[in-house]
Amino acid sequence: MQFHSDNCGPAHPSIMAALTQANEGYAPSYGEDEIMDEVRRRLRSLFEAPEAAIYLVATGTAANVLGLSTLTRPYQTIFCTPHAHIEVDECNSPEFYTGGAKLTLVGDTDKMTPEALEAAIGKWPEGDVHTAQRGPLCLTQVTERGQVYTVDELTALSDVAHRHGLPVFLDGARFANAIETLGCSPAEMTWKAGVDALSFGGTKNGCLDVEAVIFFDPAHAWEFELRRKRAAHLHSKHRYLSAQMKGYLNDDLWLELARKSNAACAYLAARLREVPDCDFTHPPQANMIFATLPRETHQRLIAAGAGYGLFGGPLHGGDRAEPLLCRLVCDWSMTHAQIDEFIACARLQAAVS
Repeated sequence: MQFHSDNCGPAHPSIMAALTQANEGYAPSYGEDEIMDEVRRRLRSLFEAPEAAIYLVATGTAANVLGLSTLTRPYQTIFCTPHAHIEVDECNSPEFYTGGAKLTLVGDTDKMTPEALEAAIGKWPEGDVHTAQRGPLCLTQVTERGQVYTVDELTALSDVAHRHGLPVFLDGARFANAIETLGCSPAEMTWKAGVDALSFGGTKNGCLDVEAVIFFDPAHAWEFELRRKRAAHLHSKHRYLSAQMKGYLNDDLWLELARKSNAACAYLAARLREVPDCDFTHPPQANMIFATLPRETHQRLIAAGAGYGLFGGPLHGGDRAEPLLCRLVCDWSMTHAQIDEFIACARLQAAVS
């Protein structure tokens, strides 16, 4: 009954097999391996972007902040939501790697609107030497609350940014889950919608530790390479990153795993609707659920061994009936049996109370 995060699940056996296969003999280092050449070809084909510059790093934070820093000058501000990973989960690393750029928060939810973005951009007058200058727009797909921007929504936001001459970066830690939800192509959800660069996540979707950073304009390539090296994120034994990404792309494994985690989440959502006093705070659209349950329900679930994120108050103390927010995340390995066990425990609590 572990729903902490898709970071916590196992790597897929195909990824481990790809690593074992790569662990033979010698190979050039620092991204010059033949496997990386194949990864570049495959990702360029997948995104219908034959000139794209493609790089691998080991963490989502590195992918986001190195990608953004390549697009951002230190005197600029990056536009993101209050829930963005770069705002709440990356320990000021965007500010560090950009050399001091600010973050401007847009709206008050996990999804921004074109109107809110336009208003936020307008608060920074163009050409005023005394203020931060306008910088990139950063969007997250899937959002930090489990919602998915439609292609039209992404296009509308990108259009606002581009009208002001601002690049668009997409945090795609759960990129595959969004593609599976929308049923569109990677190109349709990125450069065709106005996205200039993105992180293409693997770690949350069955890989060991690999993320791709993709620039559709190859003019950014050299600066990214310098920033990656200076930040100590250029791996010597790079073939092990390459092998993971190759295994991830083989036979569309990346989509298969996202399909499994999304389906598990849909099953969990359906079963949760059977639980009294369970309310969804955001519509489940991919592989994450945000919902409230009474404090006493959380107490007994966690005592039974369930694991998940809990917010909004302490587990013990206070009104036992008070609703507390939780986050439940399904990874590719989640089974119906695990979900059924969780629901049985939750419904038992409701019966006992």
